[in-house]
Amino acid sequence: MKTRNTSSSGEDPGAAAVTQLTLAVFRLNGTLLHWGDQVVAPLGLTSARWQMLGAIALADSPLTAPQIGEAMGVTRQGAQKQLNLLVEQGLVEARPNPAHRRSPLYALTPQGLVQYRKADALWSAKAAELAARVPAAQAAAAAQALEAMRCGLQAPAASALSGGR
Repeated sequence: MKTRNTSSSGEDPGAAAVTQLTLAVFRLNGTLLHWGDQVVAPLGLTSARWQMLGAIALADSPLTAPQIGEAMGVTRQGAQKQLNLLVEQGLVEARPNPAHRRSPLYALTPQGLVQYRKADALWSAKAAELAARVPAAQAAAAAQALEAMRCGLQAPAASALSGGR
């Protein structure tokens, strides 16, 4: 699929490149979600639930829904919806949170850990396949650029919340 040139003749080349990168990320996100849904469907998961399992599995300790949402770049409400479904499936358990009665901590159940490991193995096979097409240096540079964009987008919000200080 060709992408039309979105820059006007006077647009900064850096801004045009960031725009193209953003559009590529949007397309990749859709592709990853569609692919992920197909891959983890036999495990009774969706990409969204797999994402929540991953956030919990990769954390050092149980997390609240807002913490999981922040870690995965989704809203607290979006995380909570998926967490509720995972609790119903018996893959995640809600534990009391001594710091906040109304915001439980979420942890994987033994069954949840098994399902996460199965999904992770499926991903690892795909990542190895993709690594043959995308050199490690190129993937690392892309990850660095995306992280810089994420930080740049969060900085103004943080600055606005603190009154520009």
